[in-house]
Amino acid sequence: MSRTDESANGALPRDEKRTMLFACGGTAVGFLVCWWVGGAFLWGFGIAVFLLVAFSWERIVRLSRALSESDARSRTAEERLRRADSRLNALFHHHPGAVGLIDPGGCFLQWNPTAEHMFGYREEELRGKHLRTLFPEELSGRTSSFFAEALHGSPLSFKTSLLHKDGYRVDLDTTVVPVKEQGITTGVLIVCQDITSATRTEEQIRHLAYYDDMTGLPNRRLFVQHLNAAMAAVSWHERTLAVLFVDIDRFKIVNDCFGHDYGDMLLLQVAERFSRCVGPDDYLARTEGDEFAFFFQMPDQEAEPVGTIAKAIFDLLEEPFVLGQNLVHLTASIGISLLSQEDESADSLMKCADMALTRAKEKGKNNYQLFNSEMKSVSLKRLTLESELRRALANNELLLHYQPQINIATGRIVGFEALVRWQHPERGLVAPGEFIPFAEDSGLIVPIGEWALKEACRQNKQWQDAGLEVVPVSVNLSIRQFMQHQLCARIGRTLRETGLAPGLLELEITESCTMDVDYASDLLHELKKLGVKISIDDFGTGYSSLSYLKKFPIDKLKIDRSFVRDIMTDPNDAAIVASIIAMTRHLNMEVIAEGVETEEQLRFLHDNQCHLIQGFYLSPPLAVPDAECLMKLYSAQAAAGEESPPLN
Repeated sequence: MSRTDESANGALPRDEKRTMLFACGGTAVGFLVCWWVGGAFLWGFGIAVFLLVAFSWERIVRLSRALSESDARSRTAEERLRRADSRLNALFHHHPGAVGLIDPGGCFLQWNPTAEHMFGYREEELRGKHLRTLFPEELSGRTSSFFAEALHGSPLSFKTSLLHKDGYRVDLDTTVVPVKEQGITTGVLIVCQDITSATRTEEQIRHLAYYDDMTGLPNRRLFVQHLNAAMAAVSWHERTLAVLFVDIDRFKIVNDCFGHDYGDMLLLQVAERFSRCVGPDDYLARTEGDEFAFFFQMPDQEAEPVGTIAKAIFDLLEEPFVLGQNLVHLTASIGISLLSQEDESADSLMKCADMALTRAKEKGKNNYQLFNSEMKSVSLKRLTLESELRRALANNELLLHYQPQINIATGRIVGFEALVRWQHPERGLVAPGEFIPFAEDSGLIVPIGEWALKEACRQNKQWQDAGLEVVPVSVNLSIRQFMQHQLCARIGRTLRETGLAPGLLELEITESCTMDVDYASDLLHELKKLGVKISIDDFGTGYSSLSYLKKFPIDKLKIDRSFVRDIMTDPNDAAIVASIIAMTRHLNMEVIAEGVETEEQLRFLHDNQCHLIQGFYLSPPLAVPDAECLMKLYSAQAAAGEESPPLN
């Protein structure tokens, strides 16, 4: 029985019994000694001692009990501390991440085995050395500031890199927490997760998406981004922009005569020479094949500086190129467009340069042409288009076509994308490329988008009520809609008014919508609470980042048609598509390829485990009656237990 049990049963604990025994025995011995030695006087003294012990007995017992309990508590506390220390040591040494303890001076105190493996240093090698030992030079200041902030009492999480003992960088997701004793910071605890592999994958995908693999120059996508930025920064009163498209004359003959390896070697030499005439405010890209693009910032809009630039490019090609034992002489055709107040996008400026390039080729090559026709009519065309588009909204001239999304593994329709069309009273059916870009620039895309959302929900509910295939419908949200106040409330109201279940609505947003990470994260989580699905449209063409894929509640990625188009001819695009498919598989997301137009593209996607397909090879966007016929066909085949054939 324990001491506690003895006390609970009314019995005195062993310590108290022992104390009582000593007290009584001592008293008895005292009496006997007094009687034998001292006679009456000592007898009286013994009686006094006895009475003193008797009257103090309860206090002695309480004191003994208190001392006993205090000793037990001390032993219990020590055992708890020992166990806690053991658990903390086990956590420190067996944590899957690198864990280190740094003193207030920034020197290592401890370093767990995972950290030894991650950075190549044994604990004893780093103990006492400063953390700067592991800082890459370019990140030293930034990383030091994070640790300094932690020493002032602020836990932080951030991404950084530290150096391995062998000299290479290890990319890290890092958390630093101040260690305090009695309110005083005595060190910093560091916990690091190795994200090198994910970072390298992201960098590879981004490089493939934005740079030409052969020359290392930016590609067309990156050129457009930088041109848009330069256009926004230009001051009309001081500087303007000139865009030049340069095409190597008769390059195909070089390829046919010497082979593609020599052709690639020639393009590398051309790229190196062209780089010589690009200043810090200018830009050079390889846009496709043997075509290069420049933009230059110039002091005014006069043609003379443009002619000087064109002549400098011609001069760079004067010296013959060496291909093995052969000397090759090259010429070029150049198309030039100057930025005007009518140009509101890089695309329009580049189209003008491309038209000028075509004209230069028509004039016999080895010359340049400056685009200058019909510039004054652009503004009038825009005003006319805006007026007609507003009328189209008011007169119900807009309609939706629905392009099916097919699972090629099952042959089933898994959804429809709603696409806006314009039934013009005079021009007939107007393609979206002729009015959607203008609608986005002018702001008319907001009322058009709201109409499309409500109409798609209404139509899908009507199909369900008619007993047709129950599949989600996807609707594009422009960036202007995405930034609209109370978007979530508007969508919720639309769902209630139409009666469509939220899970049967998919909202497609572009990567540019996620540039404001905090706003995008809050809004997307609100939309997910409604129950709708979220997909990223045109993935790979904008702000591609693995970080937001993990942060945002995304259900599906749509591989942009610009990648799909050339997967059979461009190894870069093939690699990008394969990487995106593999990445979504690891992130447990759905992936769909749009713009599929050939059997070869379909087979490539199937072989790479992308089974959700959308494109003209399977079906064009369909008017409502045709989409209904398609669904009825599939419903009949499903009822009969037949496999649905692939569409042609």
